[in-house]
Amino acid sequence: MASPQLLREVDSVDTQLDVHMEEHASDLSNGFQSSSPSGNDEGGQSQPKQSTLPNGLRKSGRKHQDYIKISVPEPKNRLPLEWWKTGIAFVYAVFNLVLTTVMITVVHERVPAKETSPPLPDKFFDYVGRVEWAFSISEINGMILVGLWCCQWLFLRYKSIAARRFFFIMGTLYLYRCMTMYVTTLPVPGMHMKCAPKLHGDSQAKLQRILRLISGGGLSITGSHILCGDFLYSGHTVMLTLTYLFIKEYSPRRFWWYHLLCWLLSAVGVVCILVGHEHYTVDVVIAYYITTRLFWWYHTMANIQTLRSSPQNYLSRSWWNPVFRFFEKNVQTQVPCSFSWPIALPPSCFKSSCKNYSMVQSARRQ
Repeated sequence: MASPQLLREVDSVDTQLDVHMEEHASDLSNGFQSSSPSGNDEGGQSQPKQSTLPNGLRKSGRKHQDYIKISVPEPKNRLPLEWWKTGIAFVYAVFNLVLTTVMITVVHERVPAKETSPPLPDKFFDYVGRVEWAFSISEINGMILVGLWCCQWLFLRYKSIAARRFFFIMGTLYLYRCMTMYVTTLPVPGMHMKCAPKLHGDSQAKLQRILRLISGGGLSITGSHILCGDFLYSGHTVMLTLTYLFIKEYSPRRFWWYHLLCWLLSAVGVVCILVGHEHYTVDVVIAYYITTRLFWWYHTMANIQTLRSSPQNYLSRSWWNPVFRFFEKNVQTQVPCSFSWPIALPPSCFKSSCKNYSMVQSARRQ
């Protein structure tokens, strides 16, 4: 172990060497400037030629080197929120939901009377009798799933991207539903159904029915679903299936018990639709098929970046691909299942809490 006297001697030697280097560099610089050869100009006076110290020798005389600052570009945000796009998707979904209520009102006027056109034969109805309270269970399960998805969405870190996808897929599904209801009008699936009387061109009464459907959410338990004709395909099956798919997709895989609970709510709700004889079996099958396929197609293209520019991607030939590119243009990676608090506290709160904490700590030390 070195003694204190030896360490002081080493520091003194280093200091002397630095001073000597600075004096030597200064002398060399002055010598180069003063020892330049003289020459006679036209006036007979000699003017010394200026000479500069070479760069290498000038830099060696400096004690502190100059550093070059290299600017490193900040990493690009691969998951921008873009709430304005989410707003567009929300308007798209609301428009199609309102269009669905208008279409139900229009189709209701074309539904044939059940006395003249009895229900179509259905194999499920042949083996399972109707249970009156079953359809109410289906609607309750649907409201529970929607509530769970809304609570889960509030804690998502990338809630804007998830909501944008939910609104677009839901709006597209209800747009398809408007088309299928309008082109093919099925008779009521059961003699128990009570349909409101037809209005025969009364526009004001039709508008009142549209507002009643919107205010009640189109649910039977709210008393707003009094119209017939919205059979192909089932809107209840769409919501039961879609909310379960989003709950499972945007939650950790280790929450298997949560996924199982939501799957049971969805499956029981779909079965109760058929047990209540409120929809034909084909309505439920088509609704399940088109909901799952649209969800899987969209998320496959969103999660696999190479598919977007691949010429062999036949999914890009769908009509909604330009809308998909618009919504997912800046989303360059798969959305992780990460959560955060819905309301972020302002930085002043953290500063004040840290200040109070430091004051308490100093008081304890005293």
